[in-house]
Amino acid sequence: MTPKSGIRFSDKVMRTQNAMSDMPVSPRAYLQSLSRWRPIEIIFWLATLLPFWLFPNYLSLASQIAVAALFALSLDLILGYAGVVSLGHAAFFGVGAYTAGLFTKFVWGEVFTGLIAAAIMAALVGYASSFIIARFRHLTLIMITLGLGLILHEVANSASWLTGGSDGLQGVSVWKVAGLFRFDLYGTTAYGYALGVLFVMFLMARRLVNSPFGLALRGIRENFVRMPAIGADSRAHIRKIYTISAAMAGIAGAVIAQTTQTVSLETLSFERSADVLVMLVFGGAGRLYGGIVGAAIFLVARDQFSGIAPQYWYFWIGILLVVVVMFLPNGILGGLSKITARWSRK
Repeated sequence: MTPKSGIRFSDKVMRTQNAMSDMPVSPRAYLQSLSRWRPIEIIFWLATLLPFWLFPNYLSLASQIAVAALFALSLDLILGYAGVVSLGHAAFFGVGAYTAGLFTKFVWGEVFTGLIAAAIMAALVGYASSFIIARFRHLTLIMITLGLGLILHEVANSASWLTGGSDGLQGVSVWKVAGLFRFDLYGTTAYGYALGVLFVMFLMARRLVNSPFGLALRGIRENFVRMPAIGADSRAHIRKIYTISAAMAGIAGAVIAQTTQTVSLETLSFERSADVLVMLVFGGAGRLYGGIVGAAIFLVARDQFSGIAPQYWYFWIGILLVVVVMFLPNGILGGLSKITARWSRK
């Protein structure tokens, strides 16, 4: 074989390989590749156990991070995957918190039953409001979600005979988890419980987004109008994911009520809705781990900044937010994925 023919042969091989790499992948194979667990994910979840040994004095903060991560994950389902922007997502968090608190106080003190009750109540509120949410987009949608959140906040404040109003719901006393582990001041049980609930909900969310339904949500996010042309009812899909997201946010609220054994109006506040949105911006929306990473960064930064200047910690959070948006518009995980992609090409 002459060198010239050898060059031609190698060119043909390269063109064939490139053509094979450009061949479309079937949706089933694509979803299977997304569902496959990667070593870095296993390492990440094993690392969440380290606070039990390395940071035993910060387990209360770790439990708050786990709850905030679950709350951010619930928002990511509608914002990152379906493109539904919400400034009132704390409404479902607060509904779940008050439901769990009232259920524990007047009905039954078992924690898992309280989670189910909170999920059902938050899902009902989410389903009822989803018919309004599915009809609007963009700025109108932002104002509607903000208004719904403010309405529920005022309802809880007015019903002080039931919720405690501005004084908060008192007398919440939950039983031991599985009849064995009591919630203590050190936060050991609280973190283990919150982490376990987060992991179970993460598995459900991971299965959901890596399914045909999850692909349809991505399509709705990119083009709401054209998706019905391929058989995906955009409004029906948004109602479903909004209800699921509300239930997950309600579970997060229930966990915070059970671990702190109190519920305040702050669970329904606009500040909580804004904070969880900032967490998603930090970590990266549309990425399952974005909310978890963003929650950890936000709460650790808040803890450190409030120790430096208690009155001005929001100032430093604002600076951090501006820096992330300017240099990492897709969040920290988005920036890391770009860096990884560049290194893999070299």
